[in-house]
Amino acid sequence: MKKYFLIVLCVIALFLIAGCTAGANNVVNVLDVTREPVGFWYGLWHGSISPITLVISLFSDNIGMYEVYNNGGWYDFGFLLGAGGVFGGGIKIVL
Repeated sequence: MKKYFLIVLCVIALFLIAGCTAGANNVVNVLDVTREPVGFWYGLWHGSISPITLVISLFSDNIGMYEVYNNGGWYDFGFLLGAGGVFGGGIKIVL
């Protein structure tokens, strides 16, 4: 019973994380003045969930790994920090 609960919990967590991924590229050649570009914190979040987003984006055209409507350097910096932390770019702690 514990095993099934853990599986259901993992699936729910996967769906919650997938709901926060970067959107599709629907702003190509369109200037949307009502929407503010995403910045550092969204970049950090999108970089942190990039392994999950990569797998989902292979099967769905509506999910992208990278938010194209961003403010430039700060989003990129956050994305790299987030992805680097997930993929072992942080410091090694020895206990």
